[in-house]
Amino acid sequence: MSANRIPSRLRRLNKVQKISVAGVSALGVAALTFSLVPSNAEAEIAPQAAAAAAPVALTAAAGSAQAKTVQNSMIEQHSTAEQLVKAADAAKAKAAAETKAAAAKAKAASQAKAKAAAAAKAKAAQAKADAKKRESEAASRSTARKPVYANNLDGWIREAMAIMKKEGIPGSYDGIHRNIMRESSGNRWAINNWDINARNGVPSKGLLQVIQPTFDRYHVAGTKKDLYDPVANIVAACNYAADRYGSMDNVNGAY
Repeated sequence: MSANRIPSRLRRLNKVQKISVAGVSALGVAALTFSLVPSNAEAEIAPQAAAAAAPVALTAAAGSAQAKTVQNSMIEQHSTAEQLVKAADAAKAKAAAETKAAAAKAKAASQAKAKAAAAAKAKAAQAKADAKKRESEAASRSTARKPVYANNLDGWIREAMAIMKKEGIPGSYDGIHRNIMRESSGNRWAINNWDINARNGVPSKGLLQVIQPTFDRYHVAGTKKDLYDPVANIVAACNYAADRYGSMDNVNGAY
């Protein structure tokens, strides 16, 4: 077989492989020589065979050390890769747990906020209802405290006295009642059409026979502007009597 026909795979033998092949060949030659030489020549041939086999032993030892180094390196790399995968999985699990915890925390915060808003709304509604209730109760008490006067002479006098007390106008029930009975006999529609006032065009009217100019001047706010209204007539007449006589109690005749 020519050199040109040698397979390319054989031409690619590296240095170590070539040394191994050479060692094998040397061992073959040494074995053949040992078999052909007589026994008395064994002592001389043995050192030569050992010398020829030395490269092979060294090559085998070197290959074994190199293989062990590669194996250790691969084991170490595999172990490192496993550790990296475990670390990545642990980091992923931790991130997922943190994300879940953050979502739970956000949900709890949202629920707490909604609960607080609902509580505040309920509290505001309750406060509004309580305020409305207090206003209603106050209005009821005010209505209850407001006296109701009879629509008669006694009721008119008592209502007039309540207003007079508020306005600081003096006068007693007896003094008012006595003068009313003398002036009109308790007739709220009474009118004097014969005295000097009537002749002057301003007749005296009402329970205490007050003329219109006097009524207008001494009218008390809060009462009707009607000379025939019994309460307004009494209050205006007592206000005039207080200004001129000190009190309606001091009036014992025409005034």
